[in-house]
Amino acid sequence: MALQNTGDRLTIPGWNIQSTRHIQGNLTELSLPGADVSSWYRIGHRATVLGGLVEAGVYNESDLFYSDHLSNLNQSDFHVPWLYREEFLVPLLAADQRLILYIHGVSSKADMFLNGKLVVSKDIQNGAYAGRSYDITGLIHPGVNALLIQAYPTDYLKDLAVGWADWSPYPPDMGMGVWRAVNLKLIGPVSLSSPRVTSNFSHDTQEPLAVNITIKTDLVNYGTQAQDATVRGIIRLPDSPQPIALSKRVKLPPRSNSTVSLDAILGTSQIKVWWPAAWGSQPLYQLQLDVSLSPNTLSDLSAPTNFALRSVGSSLNRHGENEFTVNGHPFHVRGAGYAPDLLLRFDLQRLEMIFRYMLDMGLNTVRLEGKQEHPELYDLADRMGMMVIAGWECCDKWEGWTYNEDAQGVKWRDEDYDIGYVSMLHEAEMMQPHPSMLAFLVGSDYWPDERATTVFMTALRRMNWPNPVIASASSRGHPSQLQPSGMKMEGPYDWVPPNYWYGSEIGAAFGFGSEQGAGVGTPELSSLRRFLSPTDLETLWTNTSAGHYHLSPAGSVFHNRTIYNKALMERYGRPTSLEDYVLKAQIMDYEATRAEFEAFAARQNASHPATGVIYWMLNSAWPSLHWQLFDYYLRPAGAYFGVKVGARQEHVALDYGSNSVYLINHSLQSKGVRRITADLIDTNGTTLVHREVTAETAPTSSKEVMSIPEIVKLKLDDVAFLRLVLSDDFNTTLSRNVYWVTAHVDALDWDASNWYTTPVASYANFTALSRLSPATVKTNVFVLARPTPTLTHIEVQLENTGEIPAFFLRLTAQDPNGEELAPVLWSDNYVTLFPKERLRLVVEVRQSAGWVVKMAGGNVAESTIGRSSLS
Repeated sequence: MALQNTGDRLTIPGWNIQSTRHIQGNLTELSLPGADVSSWYRIGHRATVLGGLVEAGVYNESDLFYSDHLSNLNQSDFHVPWLYREEFLVPLLAADQRLILYIHGVSSKADMFLNGKLVVSKDIQNGAYAGRSYDITGLIHPGVNALLIQAYPTDYLKDLAVGWADWSPYPPDMGMGVWRAVNLKLIGPVSLSSPRVTSNFSHDTQEPLAVNITIKTDLVNYGTQAQDATVRGIIRLPDSPQPIALSKRVKLPPRSNSTVSLDAILGTSQIKVWWPAAWGSQPLYQLQLDVSLSPNTLSDLSAPTNFALRSVGSSLNRHGENEFTVNGHPFHVRGAGYAPDLLLRFDLQRLEMIFRYMLDMGLNTVRLEGKQEHPELYDLADRMGMMVIAGWECCDKWEGWTYNEDAQGVKWRDEDYDIGYVSMLHEAEMMQPHPSMLAFLVGSDYWPDERATTVFMTALRRMNWPNPVIASASSRGHPSQLQPSGMKMEGPYDWVPPNYWYGSEIGAAFGFGSEQGAGVGTPELSSLRRFLSPTDLETLWTNTSAGHYHLSPAGSVFHNRTIYNKALMERYGRPTSLEDYVLKAQIMDYEATRAEFEAFAARQNASHPATGVIYWMLNSAWPSLHWQLFDYYLRPAGAYFGVKVGARQEHVALDYGSNSVYLINHSLQSKGVRRITADLIDTNGTTLVHREVTAETAPTSSKEVMSIPEIVKLKLDDVAFLRLVLSDDFNTTLSRNVYWVTAHVDALDWDASNWYTTPVASYANFTALSRLSPATVKTNVFVLARPTPTLTHIEVQLENTGEIPAFFLRLTAQDPNGEELAPVLWSDNYVTLFPKERLRLVVEVRQSAGWVVKMAGGNVAESTIGRSSLS
């Protein structure tokens, strides 16, 4: 799009980039139109240096992320500034027109030149989130203009950047570059800001008869003359052709800034309430503003902005722990921590699939710890009904506050508080209208000092922030201006057994766990072979204490799998091969994630309630061996399906500690009589227990409905299978859940706990699972209706025709070459079938060139069970 008319905006479409090491001449000459940059690399409109070099073909991602190749890059290439340059056309401007340059994110500081003149230096344009605007009218001319940005090397301990803590290896360029879009906008004498929307909507027992909407925008009069301006707005209603028109006249002094408010009233028929995905629909209102000058001359036009009617709240319960509400209802957070791409590349289609995976697993909230990404993320969350907890990151410069001696970052100086204010202002403006916003955490591991809190709160108030502000993700302390966070981050981050979550200490299922998990997320072999060398793979299963480049950085307690591997060998037996190791890892991961989400669900309304949990983590920034619910290649594995079971809307779960069975309901509407069936069998398929009960279920509640004391009577070293089935009045199965259990659960040494794990004094013994007799499973595979040419729905029917349980069956959809398909949505997977039991699974794949379905399991040999006619 070219800049032609007042109100037009242009996103710089791409950049030529080059290292200053290879530049001859000065920057003034390079920022003039026509400079020869034919030898530079061409990239897209937002990219870090290394991300851009991958995009330009200098590096191949598959090779770069393979084994330890990333560590072999020449670090000195990124110890000098890099240049981003682009030319753009500007028309002959009228006397009262102006051109504004908007910078949304450069990491982490930059000089900017336009047509041979300095626009701003790195002393001002500093901070990865410090969005700023510059009036460049006096520096442009009709025709071709040239913009040059010199991005400086980033240091996570010295700069307010986008850092990684112990999530992954640091990218060699430390995220240096123009990682967010750069925009140009053509305006008249008066500009307006993005609109901010608030309302008096609060959802109580009755629907409101009317809702008052308040819209605010900031006007800037750039001219030397006072202006009579008219601000107009249009609100387009969901599912209604009749918009609401708004208008207000204002008098603007010369060279002034003013905030203007417009008000609207929605009547009963116009009120459409926005809900999180599992609770309802996501109707969005659209708002657009413009400002005109007498006589009715357009001066500026805002981009369309979506907003919605919903209310969120946060309060501390009698235990001092945080509880969220959405539209007046208790909102039990089931979420996970999001990781952007290691090179800060952004792919909206990939993000949409990540959110689909979250909703498929039953999650309702994504946490962004200092990785605020781009406006498209919040638009997508609004449309899909995904709640967002955003906030600043831990451990580096972002927590270098005056009192904090634990953070490694350099202590904040006066200029850092200025950067913090501008950063908070920019992020709050980006997020403010979005109904998906649940809260903003102004601190992560630690709370901001008093001065930083003042800076952040001033910026949030300036942006009319309507949502909860939380001091930090921990309970270590809080500034005087904010109440205690009511959140805990006491761990674990490394492996703990399933019964850990049913304890009463540290990270167990009580209160609000802001980041915790058992450190699992092992990819399947199909993915492991993409990023680990044969030597890496051999080390993975033979050297239990080895460090791994694809875990956390060297020096971190998470650089090895020692705790995890000891548990795997003690509980399931020493692996006999790489394949055996990966199978046992999937079993470990499945039971770990299922137990965490089930425990927090079972105790959602206990006397000491579990109010929410953020699993650490959702996904990985690059190919990783841990801290993920699906791998970098979007392939779900054991951890994914453990969550998918444990976070079901209506569910029945086993408390590993007491052998009690809980009826769980996360919905807002479902209620009535439910039937719970429990069957306990031994490894030969012999029935040990059959029990049925009925119970009333109620929305957003859990309760104990039966007990299985027979588990503790199992013989030493015996393993049994417990199947729990939840059905409604129509005999429809709402949840099916199979556990492998022993009489003696893992014994935890709570007194020896540290910040990342609780040691196990003695382990449960599941080695009998490796000695199961073979099971016989009959299969049928059908293609269901095809919704689109590229989507295929496949039904798989499984029947255990023998007397032996078929343990931990994994089904995969592959292309004709044997490559596992992704993304993929299974109705269930890693399932265990009782004797004579039938089960129906459905998978959605994006594949038009043929597919193959395979099955394997703990006691079932791998086989091909279905294929398309094209395969």
